[in-house]
Amino acid sequence: MKTFKFLAILGVAAFLLLPSMAAKALPLGTVDVSRTGHGASEIADVYGGGWSGQPMYTGVYMLDKTSGSGAGTFWDNGPIAAFCIELDEPPSGSIKTYDVVGVSDAYNGLLNESMGIDKSNYLSELWGRYYDPSWAGDGPFIPSQDSSAAAFAAAVWEIVYEDLPVSPFGYDVTADGTPGIPGFAIDSVDSAVANAWLASLDGSGPMAELAAFTNDGNQNYLVAVPEPTTMLLLGVGGVLGAMRRKKRTA
Repeated sequence: MKTFKFLAILGVAAFLLLPSMAAKALPLGTVDVSRTGHGASEIADVYGGGWSGQPMYTGVYMLDKTSGSGAGTFWDNGPIAAFCIELDEPPSGSIKTYDVVGVSDAYNGLLNESMGIDKSNYLSELWGRYYDPSWAGDGPFIPSQDSSAAAFAAAVWEIVYEDLPVSPFGYDVTADGTPGIPGFAIDSVDSAVANAWLASLDGSGPMAELAAFTNDGNQNYLVAVPEPTTMLLLGVGGVLGAMRRKKRTA
C-alpha cells in the first residue's frame, strides 16, 4: 500500500512540476468541497474578471472538504484555505465536485486560456514568500491580517488576469494594463504592499507547491498542496524547480 501511494504521488508530481508536457491535462483527482465563509479579508471594488467596480470579499476563502479521490485524498477532510482565481464564476455554498489540476492547467473561461507555466510560477513564489497561515480560519482577525490577506488576493488576481509583464515591476493592482477583456484593477486594498510583493517575484524566492480546484460553472480556487505530500514532490522535483527559476531569471 505504501508503495502504491508513493507511485501515485510520483505521478502527481509529474503533472504539477511538468505541466507543459501535456497538451491537455487530465484531472489528478477530485475533491468534494463547499465554500463556508471567509478567513482574513476585506471588501474591495474589483475591476476585472467581467466586473466593473464590483464590491467583493478580497482575501482568504474557506472551503470545507468532505471527500476526495486520487490526488484529492492528499487533503484531509475539513477546512482548506483558498484564494479565488476565477472572478466571473459564483462561489458555491453547497457541496460540489471539483477537479484537482496543476495550476498551469487551470482553465479560465472568460480569458479562454489556461494559466500557463509563467503565471503558475509567479503564483508559486508569491505564496512561498508571503502567504501567512494565520489568515485562515474563522477569526477574529486583526486589521493587519485582513489588510495583508486582501493585498495578497489582489496580487493573485493581478497575476491571473493581466498579460505577463516584461518584468514583475510592471505589475500594478491599481491600473488595468491589458487591453480588451483581460486586465485587472482594484480599489480599497493596500496596493503599496500588493505591488511591492509582486515586484519582488524574481524567481529567487521560495516556491510553494500549489494546485487548483476547478469546476465548470463555479469559482476556481488556488490551494497549497499539504506539506507531507509537498516534501515528497520536492524530493522528486527539486532540480526541476530550480530549472524553472533559472529560466525565468535568465
